[in-house]
Amino acid sequence: MNDRILSLLSLAAKAGKVAGGEMLVEKSVKEGSASLVILSKEASKNTTKKFSNMCNFYHVPLYVYGTKEELGRFTGKEFRASVAILGLDFYDSFVKLFTNMEVTE
Repeated sequence: MNDRILSLLSLAAKAGKVAGGEMLVEKSVKEGSASLVILSKEASKNTTKKFSNMCNFYHVPLYVYGTKEELGRFTGKEFRASVAILGLDFYDSFVKLFTNMEVTE
């Protein structure tokens, strides 16, 4: 299951449907272009609290998954503590994978 989430993240990045890094993710959430946010499980407490509050306020689903290195590598960057999936093209696929992951783990 883990590989499928990261593979889908890579596909979304290649399609130009990913914003990575704290500033770009925050901007996309506030502008309404982010359909969901993935936060690294290695993100700091402050970053986790900030994105949790922001995503809750803007009604954007937030999932905690992967390492900073994995999120960066699968989006074609170095390290990323947060990424936003832009638009609805990949939304249903991510939600399905995350929902199945939560049920099975």
